[in-house]
Amino acid sequence: MHVSMKTFLQLSFISMLCISHQSFADHSPNALQVRTIAIAPYGIDDSGKLSGIYYELTHSLLIKSGLASEHHIFPYGRIIHELKLGKTDLTIMFKYKELANYVDYIHPLPALKNVVIGRHGHDYQNIEQLEGLNIAYLNGAKFSYEVDNNPKIHKQIVVDFNQGLLMLKKGRVDAIIGPMKPIISGAKQLGLSKSFFGKPLIVSERTPWLQLSKQSKSHISAEKIKATFSKMIAQGALENLQLKYQ
Repeated sequence: MHVSMKTFLQLSFISMLCISHQSFADHSPNALQVRTIAIAPYGIDDSGKLSGIYYELTHSLLIKSGLASEHHIFPYGRIIHELKLGKTDLTIMFKYKELANYVDYIHPLPALKNVVIGRHGHDYQNIEQLEGLNIAYLNGAKFSYEVDNNPKIHKQIVVDFNQGLLMLKKGRVDAIIGPMKPIISGAKQLGLSKSFFGKPLIVSERTPWLQLSKQSKSHISAEKIKATFSKMIAQGALENLQLKYQ
């Protein structure tokens, strides 16, 4: 089919406009910067395919709120750092004292029990029994004040729960600390059954919060987000996702 030079140039110009528009949409400085913790089943990055309970919950919130966003799954430590700098606007994670002056707490989620759990046959009854042991501890996280501030409990920092579980399997640590759900999720990925573990010791109960950085330049309405998120929780959005990822 014959195409005139004029038509060709017009089509090329339109294509360039489309590409420029897409680039602007993907990298707009006004896009809300959203981060989800890189902990399965809350935030899962499978070779660039993002999913997880908190990821999908936050994604639905953004759609219902009509907010343009860039949504990434990052480690705890990086999100904490970005919240302080205002590079992350919105996330779901525990409250941290070091973030008290940097974020506004929008809405709570159901509390999570943090446990210390070892291999089968190694049951711990209290925190004192953990003294002298090596505990796999997620980098950037703070799961228990008593454990964190006991220098007799040795913390082996790990990048994710899978690394901690592999170390537990190989006997390089005595136990692992964290919420039970991601520990079990990681164990399933590694082919470890529940019979691999001993009895969990509950060391704390902490509440995750939807939180907004005070350094945010997005000028979004915290009250609008709170109202939308509250309605989603009341309608069972979180429970449905928990069932999906159990």
